[in-house]
Amino acid sequence: MAWNEPGNGKDPWGGNTGNQGPPDIDEALKKLRSRISGIFGGAGNGDKKSNNQGGKGIFGIFLTVLIIGWSVSGFYQVDEKEQAVVLRLGKYLDTMEPGLHWNPSLIDRVTKVRVTEERQYSSRGQMLTEDENIVELPITVQYNISDVKAFVLNVKDPELSLKQASDSALRHVVGSSELDEVVSTGRLKIGDEVQLRLQTYLDNYGTGIKVRKINIQEARPPSQVKAAYDDVIKAREDKERLINEAQTYSNGIIPEARGQAQRQIEEANGYKEQVVAEAEGESKRFELLLSEYNKAPQVTRQRIYLDT
Repeated sequence: MAWNEPGNGKDPWGGNTGNQGPPDIDEALKKLRSRISGIFGGAGNGDKKSNNQGGKGIFGIFLTVLIIGWSVSGFYQVDEKEQAVVLRLGKYLDTMEPGLHWNPSLIDRVTKVRVTEERQYSSRGQMLTEDENIVELPITVQYNISDVKAFVLNVKDPELSLKQASDSALRHVVGSSELDEVVSTGRLKIGDEVQLRLQTYLDNYGTGIKVRKINIQEARPPSQVKAAYDDVIKAREDKERLINEAQTYSNGIIPEARGQAQRQIEEANGYKEQVVAEAEGESKRFELLLSEYNKAPQVTRQRIYLDT
């Protein structure tokens, strides 16, 4: 390199000082200006050979600094919650785990993705139920990244794909359900079906997204039909109220009726036993009377006549 090391009778600008003491600052600045002028085509006051050597020296320094800067820029840190996908000239190279890594800048492209955090997507839309009712249904999808390579490479916009897939899954499930299921007891079941169908869509697309939970909030009618929808809700509530009242009445009247029936059965059994006992007594008395009659018919007839 043309840059001269200090010592051995040489100053940093290439002049020999020997034992003449400190270098002349003005002379050193003059030589520096001359060499810079030589780099950009100027003639300068020094000789041509000295200018060329100075230009090469500065270019070498510039190149060294550039190489060092390029090397340092290749270092990067992957956090604990992240993974990094490395592409070399546009092709997949590797997936980096948390830690300090180095890849050549301008050749490799590093994309960091937070893979452990729970992400959330929310939307709402008007859906048509199986019985041809329109409802506005808010939905929240909780998910995270299960395959960072697929998430970065397979789909251009994974979040957009998630939105489209969730809307499609929700419309399919709601379109196969009646209004009562959507607005009341069937929401949990609908959420499970939407999650299963949505995960199938995302796996087919190769998005690298794992759906953790689907939350379907309370369905609402469009503003244009809100009055009619409120009437339907009121009728449903009245229906539930009447069913509960009938059930309460049934729970009270049935035990009472059973008690009355049991009491009548017991009374009938008592009357039966009484009649049977009386009949058996009359039968015994008749048998005794018959025995006496066989022994003395005339006397027995006379006694029966007198008794009556």
